[in-house]
Amino acid sequence: MQYDFSSLTNRHNTNSLKWDVNENVLPMWVADMDFKTAPEIIEAIQEKVAKGILGYTIVPDDWYQAISNWWERRHNFYIDKEWLIFCTGVVPAISSAVRKMTSVGENILVQTPVYNIFFNSIVNNGRNIVENKLLYDGKQYSIDFRDLEDKLSDPQTTMMILCNPQNPIGKVWDKETLERIGELCYKHHVLVLSDEIHCDLTDMQHEYIPFASVSEICANNSITCIAPTKTFNIAGVQTAAVMVPNEVLRHKINKALNTDEVAEPNAIAMEATIAAFTKGEKWLNELRSYIEENKKVVEKFIASELTELYLVPSNATYLLWLDCSRIAQDTTCLCEFLRSEVGLYLSTGQSYGESGRGFIRMNIACPRARLEDGLTRLKKGFELYKKVCGDTGII
Repeated sequence: MQYDFSSLTNRHNTNSLKWDVNENVLPMWVADMDFKTAPEIIEAIQEKVAKGILGYTIVPDDWYQAISNWWERRHNFYIDKEWLIFCTGVVPAISSAVRKMTSVGENILVQTPVYNIFFNSIVNNGRNIVENKLLYDGKQYSIDFRDLEDKLSDPQTTMMILCNPQNPIGKVWDKETLERIGELCYKHHVLVLSDEIHCDLTDMQHEYIPFASVSEICANNSITCIAPTKTFNIAGVQTAAVMVPNEVLRHKINKALNTDEVAEPNAIAMEATIAAFTKGEKWLNELRSYIEENKKVVEKFIASELTELYLVPSNATYLLWLDCSRIAQDTTCLCEFLRSEVGLYLSTGQSYGESGRGFIRMNIACPRARLEDGLTRLKKGFELYKKVCGDTGII
C-alpha cells in the first residue's frame, strides 16, 4: 500500500470528541476514523494556511466541477453544476430542510434502526417521528413495504428521510428498492430527503446507487445530502453539498440554507473538498480495502471467540451492527458495563430506535492493532457481563 493505515495515531488532548476520554478507554463509537486523512488534502490545507490570511471564502467553479466529475466517474451519475448548493454539513442541511420544507406538527418518516441524529432534527423542530421499522429475520434486514405505504399515505406525512447507504446496518439499497421507495413517495406527495454521506465507503465489490439517479420521479422529488467528510475523515472541516435536480425544490432549499446561515464555507472547506475529489481516489481505494480486511478480522473473531454474537452482514460504512440479543436485551446497560469494566466505548442500539434493542454499533475504522485490542476487550467484557448478570441482562 502507498498509504499507511496501520500506524497508531494518538488523539488524546486534541479536543477530539471521540477521544475526550480517560487514558484507559478505547472509543469505538462515533463515526470518526482513526486514520490520518489523505496527505493530498493535508497539503492543500497547508498551502492555504501558509498564505497567512483566512478571510471570507467564495465557492469557486472548481468545487462544482470536482463533485460533478467524482460522481460521474465513480457513481455513473452526472450532476449539473446548477444542482449543487454548498452547506456546512449534512446534519445542518437535514435540519434546515425539515424546518423549511415541512410544517410544525407534520410527520417525517424514518426507517429504523437509523442514524440517531435524524430524531433530533425532527423532534427539535416540532415535527413528529413516524417509524417504518426495517424487518429483521435474525440474519438480515429488509423493508416492510406494506407498512411503508400505509404510513406514507397519511396526509400528515410530508417527508421521508432516507439513509443511503443505511447507517447503522451498513446496507446498500439496490435500484429496485430505491425505485419503489421513490414511486411510493411520489404517489403520496412525500418529499424524499436522502442522506448519502456514507456513499463512498462501500466494500470493494459493491457500489452505491444515488437515489436521484434511479428515475425522473426520484430526481424530481428529492433533496440529496453529500459530503467528503466521512469518506476522507475531515468532519471537523464542516463541508458538504446539497444536490437538487428539481428547480423549484432547489430554490426553496437554497433559500432555507441561506436564511439558516449554513451556506457559507469556512476558510479551508473549498481546498479540502477539491483536493479530496480530485486527488484522493487512490487513498480512498486503499482505505476501503483496509476497512474490508478489518471486517473480515471481526467476522473471524466473532465466529471463533464470541459465538453468541451475530454480525449483521454489511456492504457499506465502517460501522458494524452486532446482534447481542442472546446475551442482553438492554444494550444500554451492556454498553455502560463494557465501558466501566474493560474500557470499551461502543454505541448502544437503542439510540438508533427501539428496534435497535439488543444491538450495539462498533466503529472499526482504526489500525488493526487497535481493532484487535477492541475485540479482546469485547470478549473479556462479555465474559464478565455474563458472570455478573447471568441470564437476566440486569446489573
